[in-house]
Formats: sequence, C-alpha cells, structure tokens
Amino acid sequence: MIHTTEPFRVKPVADDFVTVYESPDPQNVYAYSPAILALPSGRLVLTMDIGGKGVPDLPGPKGSRHGFIAQGKVYVSDDKGRTWKHTHDFPFLHARPFVSGGKLYVLGHCVNIMVICSEDEGETWSETSLLTTEGDWHQAPCNVHYANGCVYLVMENIRENDHTVWPVSQMEPVLMRARADADLTDPASWTYASRLSAIEAFPSERLDYFGVPFFTETPYFQKGQLHCAVVGWLETNVVQFTDPDHYWHDPSGKTFHLWARAHTGGTGYAAIAKVVEHDDGSMTTMLETTPSGKKAVFVPCPGGQMKFHILYDEQTKLYWLLSSQSTDSMTRKERLPKERFDLPNNERHRLQLHFSRNCIDWCFAALVAAGDTPRQSRHYASMAIDGDDLYVASRSGDARARDAHNGNLITFHTVRNFRSLVY
Repeated sequence: MIHTTEPFRVKPVADDFVTVYESPDPQNVYAYSPAILALPSGRLVLTMDIGGKGVPDLPGPKGSRHGFIAQGKVYVSDDKGRTWKHTHDFPFLHARPFVSGGKLYVLGHCVNIMVICSEDEGETWSETSLLTTEGDWHQAPCNVHYANGCVYLVMENIRENDHTVWPVSQMEPVLMRARADADLTDPASWTYASRLSAIEAFPSERLDYFGVPFFTETPYFQKGQLHCAVVGWLETNVVQFTDPDHYWHDPSGKTFHLWARAHTGGTGYAAIAKVVEHDDGSMTTMLETTPSGKKAVFVPCPGGQMKFHILYDEQTKLYWLLSSQSTDSMTRKERLPKERFDLPNNERHRLQLHFSRNCIDWCFAALVAAGDTPRQSRHYASMAIDGDDLYVASRSGDARARDAHNGNLITFHTVRNFRSLVY
C-alpha cells in the first residue's frame, strides 16, 4: 500500500486575494502600511500609504518625513472585501483606523502625530489635526486596545536621529490613552506614558548568552553589509492580561504590556516592556520582571523579527498573531537567492498565523499566504475579526515589484472560520 502525506501537508489558507491598490509605476511608487477595520455595520475600512520617488508627481495631499514624500489612502468595502472604493487621501503615513465614541479615526504620523476623523463611516473626512508639535514620531499600523472606558495605542518617538542610520536603538514606544467619548482630534484628549528608549532599556554591552545581536552592529548602513543597526525595538502592539492565573496579570487592570518587533539580526523573539497607570492618571513605562527577579526584554514570538500584529479574541480568550515566517535565517548572506532582501533574517514572502493563551506559548494555526518567490512579498500585514472570519490586509508584491521591501500591491485575504484552527 502506498501512503501519502499530502492530506497533512500545510497549505496556505488564504492565498487567494483581492487587490485593493496596485502601483501605477512599480519601480518608483511603492505600496506600504496596510491596516484594516471591520465596522459594526459590516463596512470594511482599509488604510495604506505610498512612497517612492514617483509619489511627488501624483495628485492629492502629501506629507514629507525628512524628505521622504508619502501619501495615505482610505478604501472602503460594503461586500466583505470583494470590491473596494477609494474615498480619501491624507498627508501622513503608518496610519491605522479605529472607532471611538461612534466616530471613525485614522491616526498616523509625519514627524508629528496626526489624525483625521469621519462621522459617516469613511465617506468624508475632517481636515488633518496635529496631536504633537515636538518629537520625531514613528510606528506601523499595529493594534488598538480598549479598556477602562478608554482607547489605548502605541506610537514611537525617536529620541535621536541624524537620518544616516536606522535608529531602532533610539526608539521610545509611548502608550497613548484617551477617553473613548472624547474628541480624539484634540491634543488635550490624549495622555502619554513616560519614554524609554531601547538603548536605555537593554544596551548591547549587557547582552550575552543570547546571540544578540547576531551580526556586528554598525551605526551606518553600507550596501551589502553583514552588519545590522544597533539593537532596538519598534512597531509596537499593546496587550493586557486579564487571566488571573497569568504571572503578569494585574488585578487592578492598570498594567499594559508592549509587544514590539525585536531588531536583533536574528529571528523568533519580540521585545517587551510594560506601562503602569497611576492614580493621578500618569503612566510609567518600565521593563517587566520574571518571578526570579530578572528583567524580561526578549520573549518567544514567531516572526518577531518583522512587523507583526496581535489581536485578542474575546470569544476564544486567545491572542492571535499574524507575522512573517522565517525559513532560512542561518543561510550565509552570499548564498541566499538574489531576490532576498537585506540580511538573512529579512524574509518577507510568507505570512503565518498563531494563537496563544498568554502571548508566550504560541501554537501554529496556519500559513496564511505565500509569494511565489522571495521578491513577491506578503508581509507587514494587519488583521481584523468579522464574525467567524479573519480579514488580512497585506503589503504585497508580484514579479514586477522593485524588491521584497518595496512592493507594488496591497492585497486583501480572508481566513474563513478562523477559530476552527484552534486545537
């Protein structure tokens, strides 16, 4: 008898996609930063931005981040993502849509934190409002959390940036809080946690026995280098542990954990911190500790080397993780396919889904989607739950893409009955 393993082979569960945005010039206009939201009405809202040297020649408002010209876009769908309508352009990037107080907001940055508001589910939008007038802000479209009648999200201030280096060691993830019924275009509505940069929290000289950093650090980028930027964190999600059995549970509900991409040259770890709210409303950012008293910075996280997205599902009481799957980070750089981008830990064409009860022990749920080659990326994705389905918005590319980082598509994928993946 011939036995086959084919029925058990892992296959992508959402390789089919709808193209929401396609670059008019793949070598000069790049598609970035997708985020997705399912409104109570059933309407889907997707935001993204474009960059590249071709963007200044395109119509519509734009922003400049230290010379990088970007334009954000809003799309809506009323048929579960089968078709999409473009409704607005905005002059900032790395944005995310969310609902608060019955209004739809899109919040991002272009040096300063910026926000727009819609009261008709994304058809028309307010003028852009500045929430900050100092700092040098950064982020990616990570998650939004609701608790205690408030909305919480993380933006990142870059403490020092001479624009010659990838400044992940200087990034300070800052938890922001506002009352859910407040006007979130008003700067006075927001409270900011204290700042803690990566280089303060875990300087490289203190790290050993962990293989971090994997490659020699260098303060300046060199093409073809086998060096990486100074160890840091970025692209931060916020989670809260409500299970009283969790070691890091706070029964007062005043502790929030930051789960960030760990920029180490390696794979498989996230970098974490926590924020504690005080009675006066102020918030302090600090490192977490284990029961032994040791500080905790790096924790297991499949795909933690790249931007990932975490959602808590109240129905299953599980955290869901959408991230990039790494398969060959130990292959010498010179022996990787020519289409691979940057260092060996920078694989970008396989999206994976995991679930966890505690954000530490992750169970593989599915391979969501995979590009045919390393150039054809499926990465930097965001997700939203709608009933029994999980929607995924991916920063993607096809054979025409400039490279795996600078893709030419934003694609929409549906994981049907995603909770059936739990075992």
